[in-house]
Amino acid sequence: MHTQWYAIANPTAGKGLVRKRWAALQQQVAKAIPVGEFALSEYKGHAIELAQRAVEMGYRKILAIGGDGTNHEVANGILRQQAAPSSEVTYALLPIGTGNDWIKTYGFPKSIDKALAVIQAGRTGYQDAGLIHYYKDGQPRQRFFVNVAGLAYDGYIGRKSEERRYATRNKLFYLILVVSSLFEYKLQRAIVEGGGRRIEGHFYTINLGICRYSGGGMQLVPHARPDDGQFAVTTAGRLSKLGVLLNTYRFYNGSIGSHPKVETFQAVSLQVEAAEGAPPTLLEADGEFLGETPARFSIIRKALCIIVP
Repeated sequence: MHTQWYAIANPTAGKGLVRKRWAALQQQVAKAIPVGEFALSEYKGHAIELAQRAVEMGYRKILAIGGDGTNHEVANGILRQQAAPSSEVTYALLPIGTGNDWIKTYGFPKSIDKALAVIQAGRTGYQDAGLIHYYKDGQPRQRFFVNVAGLAYDGYIGRKSEERRYATRNKLFYLILVVSSLFEYKLQRAIVEGGGRRIEGHFYTINLGICRYSGGGMQLVPHARPDDGQFAVTTAGRLSKLGVLLNTYRFYNGSIGSHPKVETFQAVSLQVEAAEGAPPTLLEADGEFLGETPARFSIIRKALCIIVP
């Protein structure tokens, strides 16, 4: 059993900062914490494989170096592997990304030196994870998530972001993409079931949160708590494009639930499917486009042991 850390870095994180500073960054990390091996992800999904393999090799401390996308993949690798209970693997994120949404819930510092000091201190906590069963290209898939999953307009933005990766590396470009896509997106009729509710209608957005922030600081699930054993769910019904623009401030100040066409509640499981005759609803999780409905969400209590301030 390894007592050192296994570090997985995304070379494109921080607008390519990791690649540019890789040698110096390795030295900086190794000076703060004992690292057994460093690895660079080479393609989409590679960090999932690297994390899974690291635990199978006997590592019980995994460090991700990157942003929310890297966090999503490394956490999935830890949750997928079968060599040890995921809660027995200590996980930490050194945040070098554009959005850094996951760390906002914990007040984790963005400074590399300060973040390494937190990791070095070794204080841990547990957080829940979500498991999604969904479809892509007509085939059933499954994926874990550790921050926020979104459907409808969020899924549409997720797909657009995947097509235009440059937009996710700059907050201004991403905001322009979000606004411009608003005038392209057509609301789809869907059915949401969970938390003692069955809601059918045209949805602007459907969000399930474990943590609170997404989309570069938006609070679409302000009632989320990472360790309470349930999803924070927010659904927004048929809103006009002007109505969305006029209420954009609610996305950031946590007052989204005050809008009359928005429902917020909690659920340990949720199912979303297209209404009869309607096309599937698109799905993203932790900012990564996944596929479409029908989708089934279930909570896994205290699935991750994480380093916290």
